[in-house]
Amino acid sequence: MGSKEDAKINMQIVNKLASRGINNPCKVTVSSNKGEVTLTGTVQHAHQLKAAEQAATGITGVRRVHNQLVVKVEKRM
Repeated sequence: MGSKEDAKINMQIVNKLASRGINNPCKVTVSSNKGEVTLTGTVQHAHQLKAAEQAATGITGVRRVHNQLVVKVEKRM
């Protein structure tokens, strides 16, 4: 698997996360290398941690997901 496949995986995961509401103000970075996906950044709710991992796992070509996301609630003024 090369960089084209990894770029395709990244795009599919980002789109799937957005469709599940895991987007702004969540800050998730997706990177993959030969089908090994790493999710880093922050989400607003604990349930989004597992949802993000499940979204990534369901993409064709993903062999493994390393979920390094943390919950960070934005402070409201």
